[in-house]
Amino acid sequence: MSTDAQTATSDSPTDAFLEFYRTYYRDEIGQLAQHYPNERKSLFVDFDDLYQFDPQLANDWLQSPDRLREHAEEALRLFDLPVDISLEGASVRLENLPDYRTYSIGHIDPDQHFGELIGISGQIIEQSDVKPLITEAAFECRRCGTMTYIPQAYDATTLQEPHECQGCERQGPFDLNYAQSEMINFQRMRLQKPPEEAEDGQSTFDINLREDLCRAARSGDRVTVQARLEGHQERHGNQTRPTIELYGDAQAVQTDDTDWADADIEAHREEVESIAASDDPYAKVVNSIKVSHIGHERIKLAIALQLFQGVEKQLPDGSHTRGTIHILLIGDPGVDKSGMLQYAKRVTPGAIYTDGSGSTKAGLTATAVQSDLDGGGWVIRGGALVKAHRSLAAIDELDDMEEEDRAGMKESMASGTISVSKGDNNVTLPAASSVLAAANPKYGRYDPYQPIGEQIDLDPALVSRFDLIFPMRDEPDPETDRKLAEHLNTMARTGQKLASGQELDETERAVAEPEIDEETLRAYIALAREEVHPVLTEEAEQYIADHYVDIRRAGDDEDSPIPTTARSIEALHRLAEASARIRLSETVEIEDAKRVIDIWLDCMRKIGVDPETSQFDADVVETGQSKSQRDRVKTLEGIIESYANDPEYSLGAPIEEVIEDAEAAGMDPEQAEEELEKLRRKGEIYEPKDGYIDPT
Repeated sequence: MSTDAQTATSDSPTDAFLEFYRTYYRDEIGQLAQHYPNERKSLFVDFDDLYQFDPQLANDWLQSPDRLREHAEEALRLFDLPVDISLEGASVRLENLPDYRTYSIGHIDPDQHFGELIGISGQIIEQSDVKPLITEAAFECRRCGTMTYIPQAYDATTLQEPHECQGCERQGPFDLNYAQSEMINFQRMRLQKPPEEAEDGQSTFDINLREDLCRAARSGDRVTVQARLEGHQERHGNQTRPTIELYGDAQAVQTDDTDWADADIEAHREEVESIAASDDPYAKVVNSIKVSHIGHERIKLAIALQLFQGVEKQLPDGSHTRGTIHILLIGDPGVDKSGMLQYAKRVTPGAIYTDGSGSTKAGLTATAVQSDLDGGGWVIRGGALVKAHRSLAAIDELDDMEEEDRAGMKESMASGTISVSKGDNNVTLPAASSVLAAANPKYGRYDPYQPIGEQIDLDPALVSRFDLIFPMRDEPDPETDRKLAEHLNTMARTGQKLASGQELDETERAVAEPEIDEETLRAYIALAREEVHPVLTEEAEQYIADHYVDIRRAGDDEDSPIPTTARSIEALHRLAEASARIRLSETVEIEDAKRVIDIWLDCMRKIGVDPETSQFDADVVETGQSKSQRDRVKTLEGIIESYANDPEYSLGAPIEEVIEDAEAAGMDPEQAEEELEKLRRKGEIYEPKDGYIDPT
């Protein structure tokens, strides 16, 4: 202990805190005084600073948080400030507790820490409304009008009334005078174990928030709360039980910046930097993703880019550009789409895997539910996309979800937020999760000669949110089939030998073991996402711009489709930034731009081309309808309208004549019939009489 600290603590804790403030927090207190009470109401003290000044004082705060906090706040009121400035009522909050005092939910020992200050880490799943809490109740005597002021315990279930009137000395009756009572803001929030820790132990923990800690974080945020561990007896009806319901009384709330806490970067830093500096780190990463799945290297590289992610940007004009990358896999049965999703979920801390056949909009996004957290009131509960904030949401069987349930995904994928309204609850939740989704073709197998919009039951507005869309086809090929069979045989034999305790030979290890093990890959991704923020070089910018202009040039003709939109440039930026992160490079080089444009063009050739014209057509993805399809619809609508305006056709347009007119206009009769059927299903035409149609 320093000589100054020894001198300070020899008098009282208040004197010790005064000396501590003068030594460590003079500037911070000055800033608080300038902004108190409208903008700031608390002084936040770092535990390490207090421990360095006086270890005993710091430990005393952990053991007796309320008593020491009172001394700290008294010292703040006594601190030397200009005469016209007062910090009366300001709070002092201790934050950044050491790791040995921070616990995840399910690992809190009430015998050891009841009544003490500890750190509690978890993810917010529910929050109550912020409500006024009476701290000092003013009771007015009905007989004489005398006001009696009674302090109230914040965790009391009923108000404590006066025993007798201080004026007439009678025992009431009394009325609560709200205007004369003192109140503060109060809120409750419920923490849950993060997804990667949710297998065992207590799954939720309630926290009480007061004053400026209310609204300190949002549902979905991962937080560490510095709180006094408290509890109350559980009740069943009117009966109390001997069991204790634990909760925390918060002194500080810190939002965790990362979801990669279990990735030990320092333990793997040297190995990761060696991989990134190797001749081909991309091949090493690709060869480490789902090694039991042979082939689809381009898709594996895309998933790797998704895991490394682009850079989230806040621009000077206040606009926001996401760094998350969204990928959709559309595949035939048996191509292991689910396996890809399961692997990505396993290697990504905080990731959520959900099956579309069992998910609802509320389960994916968020909803308002009635909860015991706020006396049976409405609270906002985040779904999978909120829980996977800053991580990955792997959504299988996306096409099996109801369209209404999928609708909530669009906001999350575009802006990284989810908005929920219920009664007076209007809440925006963080949901900046990358989406890796899988869907099945509508007719069982993917047909490269049909537009994507006709092959999947997904809203085009949702499909257009994906940066990359990969068809996964199961095509018979003797050479490919033999490689797959041999690979699966080797994987099966490897598993059998490991199960029986046998050693693997070199061939088996080469086939079955990833080049980068999962623990190292997780640290690799964490290091890149936390420490590397690449910037585009002029060469990379020019290369992306040139390719965008070249592709768009094909749409110069008036009758040509628009090949792509500006949305693709932002997608290329995200992908190129992720490519640079794999090299742990602070710059996006032209090689990154070439790599990701190659991937993007491969996707566009498969899903962004009009099968009838072989031209790039952005509307195939953006609207689900190619320009050639749209032109046919316009032609048919024009023909039908001409009949509707002709008095001779009061019964409607004869279908046979409509098809004949369409054929005369250059349309295939079968295509004309298909488009008419689509117009019927959309409700844009109807049959007033068999064989006739009219516009609605």
